[in-house]
Amino acid sequence: MTAHRPAGEVAEELWQRLLAEPWPLPREALPPGTVLVGGAVRDGLLGRLERQPDLDVVVTGDALVLARQLARDHGGTCVVLDADRSIARVVLGGWSLDLARQEGLGLEADLRRRDYTINAIALPLPSAGAAAAALVDPTGGISHLASRQLVAVSEANLLADPLRLLRGIRLACCLNFELEPTSRRWIECHASQLAQVAGERVLMELEKLASDAYGETGLALALGCGLLRNWGADPAPDLSALSMDQAQDRGLQAEEISWALPLARLTALLPPEALAGLRSSRRLQERCRALRHWRQELGLARGWDGLPEAERLALCSELEADLPALLLLLPESAAGLLERWRLPNDPLFHPAPPLDGRTLQQELAIPPGRLLGRLLEHLTLERAFGRLAAGPEARAEVLSAAQSWWQQNGRE
Repeated sequence: MTAHRPAGEVAEELWQRLLAEPWPLPREALPPGTVLVGGAVRDGLLGRLERQPDLDVVVTGDALVLARQLARDHGGTCVVLDADRSIARVVLGGWSLDLARQEGLGLEADLRRRDYTINAIALPLPSAGAAAAALVDPTGGISHLASRQLVAVSEANLLADPLRLLRGIRLACCLNFELEPTSRRWIECHASQLAQVAGERVLMELEKLASDAYGETGLALALGCGLLRNWGADPAPDLSALSMDQAQDRGLQAEEISWALPLARLTALLPPEALAGLRSSRRLQERCRALRHWRQELGLARGWDGLPEAERLALCSELEADLPALLLLLPESAAGLLERWRLPNDPLFHPAPPLDGRTLQQELAIPPGRLLGRLLEHLTLERAFGRLAAGPEARAEVLSAAQSWWQQNGRE
């Protein structure tokens, strides 16, 4: 790819890719000696830059002072990420620019402190009118990009921040790189150290991994390396079925796959207790708990048709927004259910009572309370299975059905 080409030519081509969209500030606003590092350099060399890529730069002076000045001069927002290490972020018009003070005795020393060699490549910002300066690559990252290998800079560097153990799995998966054997051995040897990392940071990496096209492979690799043992992951989830191809075969559309497949993968991997330990949102825990519950119930009932009506309604009420994720977790396709779920007015898959409680109280003199709630559930069930119509024209029919139910049950 780039390993055997002239260094200046590679750097010039990289700048062309990086400047395909105008940056949110002129390069001249950054001081002499600034270098671009990290993902933008890596992805630019691989030809896979996203629109408005995050930019990470290393400066020789105080990054906090510079970040505040840039935000003030160019109408952005400055966020201090690590005051002790002088790291800050400037957000400008949808772009994110991270600035860090150079560590060590020089640029090469700074790069040798990083996690993986493909992230330890620096692109110096050229002076005005000057040709592009050669890339700085003290750890052989360019050759590893060419051979598509993920290689850790050192064992000690991984342990300096144990989240790098999991990040290596994610990078290998997302880039479709081979994890170099020695690096994998270090990850496996120190897997227990991941428990020292804040749960929120671990979950963020897992969510990124679950969202990747081949995330099921990466999550299985993380499990195989022992990284999630201390976080309470299921020891043997069936992740192989949760592939992009499988989701497409099940009839999910691209937009549905983008959220349902990651959710299904996390549900298969992490019980709600593990998500709680990872400090996930309560909402994510509830969603995964409901998905696991109904996967089990459908298995016990031997499928959708084996569920009683009330159970089907309960499933659709709990999983109204998440049904595609449940269908991915089932052993057999259920395309008919997916088609009905896509109809916004389907009374079962998007259940609602045909009349609200206030109307029932006013029209039938029904007091508020538990029985009113049961009546609403009854009317919702009847509508869901086609025994009651909906809409203004069905008002009299619904009121008659409600009155009949109340006469039979209102004295309980």
